[in-house]
Amino acid sequence: MTHLLLNIVLAVTWAAVMGAFDLQTILAGFAIGYGVLWLVRPALQPSAYLTGLWRALGFAAFYVGELVLSSLRVAVDVCRPRLDMRPGVVAIPLTCTRDAEITLLANLISLTPGTLSLDVSADRRLLFVHAMDVEEGPDAVRHAITNNLERRVLAVLHDSTLQDQS
Repeated sequence: MTHLLLNIVLAVTWAAVMGAFDLQTILAGFAIGYGVLWLVRPALQPSAYLTGLWRALGFAAFYVGELVLSSLRVAVDVCRPRLDMRPGVVAIPLTCTRDAEITLLANLISLTPGTLSLDVSADRRLLFVHAMDVEEGPDAVRHAITNNLERRVLAVLHDSTLQDQS
């Protein structure tokens, strides 16, 4: 948290030096401040802030790619003259344990065309997902969600290399 505050202070300082407090100047100051923090990171305490941004950007790129691919799959399936879809409900075992993690995962699944999160079991160990096409079997759906989406969500939310969450 202290690194974020330091970055905000650097952005405001940049805007003050430039003499303009508009959005473009503040964003430029924020980017320059982040670069300065990156350069002096050996002198600072370890922080998930500096590495978390890159993980978040990587996840965003991955998720946009998944959105595009699943949108294309759904569009192709819907435009076919004969629907050969095999819809189904699949129970996904969760590695996520916190409410925020489960909520984020469930919402990302629901935002992806062709899938919809239905419910979480009472013990919060299973997430029930409706898939538009379970042609390759429920294990393929489980594998795709667990090994691609859930693993990446947890990697963004947690920094396993740092104990300090400042």
